[in-house]
Amino acid sequence: MSRKKGNIAEDLAVSYLQEKGFLILERNFYTLFGEIDIIAQHGRVMHFIEVKSGNNFEPIYNVTPKKLEKIFKSIQVYMLKNKLDIAYCIDVVILSKNRIEFIENITL
Repeated sequence: MSRKKGNIAEDLAVSYLQEKGFLILERNFYTLFGEIDIIAQHGRVMHFIEVKSGNNFEPIYNVTPKKLEKIFKSIQVYMLKNKLDIAYCIDVVILSKNRIEFIENITL
């Protein structure tokens, strides 16, 4: 996916999350391990959110164990950098065929 399409998907995901009451803290947090698309807070929980989009396939299949491992390592960097000790989870926002799906608290 091109960066332009990725930005459009992330903008849609941010709008969706804000409508659901999430506070967006950061976008496109980069580490040596990879990138976290969206970092948000909802209540007392930090949400590290991967955004996937596509119309000709199921985007969820791009969330692989290797991708989750990179996200997890990037989360550790974010938590250390910001001196945070708070509950967190990894989520995915999927955009496909005019629908948005939010999958909360995915694991390896």
